[in-house]
Amino acid sequence: MLRKSRQPPKSPPPPVQRTIDVAGKAMPLTIRQNARATRMTLRIEPGGRALKLTIPAGLPEREINAFLSRHQGWLMTKLARFSGESVLEEGGTILLRGIAHRIERTGKLRGLTEAVIIDDEPVLRVSGADEHLRRRIADFLKKEARKDLEHLVAIYARMVGRKVKSLSLKDTRSRWGSCAADGSLSFSWRIVMAPPKVIDYLAAHEVAHLREMNHGPDFWDLCEELCPAMEDAKRWLKRNGTMLHAIDFD
Repeated sequence: MLRKSRQPPKSPPPPVQRTIDVAGKAMPLTIRQNARATRMTLRIEPGGRALKLTIPAGLPEREINAFLSRHQGWLMTKLARFSGESVLEEGGTILLRGIAHRIERTGKLRGLTEAVIIDDEPVLRVSGADEHLRRRIADFLKKEARKDLEHLVAIYARMVGRKVKSLSLKDTRSRWGSCAADGSLSFSWRIVMAPPKVIDYLAAHEVAHLREMNHGPDFWDLCEELCPAMEDAKRWLKRNGTMLHAIDFD
């Protein structure tokens, strides 16, 4: 009786190299197939400079892309620790209205924190002791957020014919804003790090709730009427919002 010869195990295909966009940054991604893998595993390489994805053999491309899309928020949170945007120290950068500003200490114990242009470069100049740097930056962002939001909310409230009872700033992680039935509006001050169209959208969104306390079709129509760039702003916030929350001001 003839026995079938054993076939040598097939070697796995070579890794696939590609790049994916994470919060506007192109990240190298290595995709490896593993015959023993039963699920996808995504890892960040040391230093946060590259990503590695291990997948079961023969997994369709659409499932890989869907997995990467679902993990955008996770990646932004994890990669924020490696991002210069989250390094709140002299020489690091902080976003203000979507523009990265280099952090520069004035060397003075007293004085205002101010955003200036030095040799065509946006700079945030911060006074005070080094241990107070993060708090002073946060205080500055809160002041700028209030200025922008009070201005926008006043405009939109007139447009919808409603009155605002109060406007408060918080550091909420679950939502960017809220509108109470009595007309009290609340916003996350971190929104001031986003581009102006996103700040504009958030103000329009909460003011629209003064007329439509729901997320039905009439609400979204009103929201887009107030902010024509609504869809672009929503996409930006979905992709980058987690990154803004990941910055540590404590």
